[in-house]
Amino acid sequence: MISNKLTHLFNRKSTDLLNIFFTAGYPKLEDTTIILNELEKSGVDLIEIGIPFSDPLADGPTIQESSKIALENGMSIEVLFNQLETSKHDVPVLLMGYFNPVMQYGIEHFCKRCKEVGVDGLIIPDLPLEVYTSQYKHLFEKYDLCNVFLVTPQTSTNRIKQIDEFSNGFIYAVSSASTTGTKSNFDDASEYLNKLKSLNLKSPILTGFNIKTRENYLAACKHVNGAIIGSEFIRQISNPKSSLQDTVKDFVSSIKND
Repeated sequence: MISNKLTHLFNRKSTDLLNIFFTAGYPKLEDTTIILNELEKSGVDLIEIGIPFSDPLADGPTIQESSKIALENGMSIEVLFNQLETSKHDVPVLLMGYFNPVMQYGIEHFCKRCKEVGVDGLIIPDLPLEVYTSQYKHLFEKYDLCNVFLVTPQTSTNRIKQIDEFSNGFIYAVSSASTTGTKSNFDDASEYLNKLKSLNLKSPILTGFNIKTRENYLAACKHVNGAIIGSEFIRQISNPKSSLQDTVKDFVSSIKND
């Protein structure tokens, strides 16, 4: 039974959850902890940090570009762990990355380091459910790491229920079949999210992809437990109108309407 900051969050709160994604080492290498600390102070419920990768399958151009720049800045898995080690945070933190760099780092070593630096969960889009359950589930559980699976409008009901059975954090509902941040209208996702809600799954559901405004956030929260905002946040910190800290604070306030 996994017990960490993420599972505790879902035990005490089940609605209007706000998860903000950003790329580690972007805009500058040392900005990871600045953004993490400011997001926590701004009252987000959980934080998703992207591990930059040269071939990100599900990411749209905005996140792809941030990943490219972060790699050029010198970001790596080891650098990220070192940064997180110096950052004390109470908010649940997840790492989102692709399986190849994690495998090259060493799966158990990666999981162990996650536990040491206060990471609560992983989102690895290209790690299939069957491979996870047969080869890595025991390692994730050994180090108190929730594993978050993605579902899309094309995922069958049987598959969704299978994913729900093995989920121990939340289910990430991709709101469309596109890559992140590429569509302007979130309204089309309502029917799909209603379908997920009707399945009465045991796992909380957060939805992401193309959520940009408070209006999108509120629409998502009508159907599922919360929303994930990534590309729009990256755009904001790419062109800050003031300091990075103020830009982070102002964006979160615009979504939460503080």
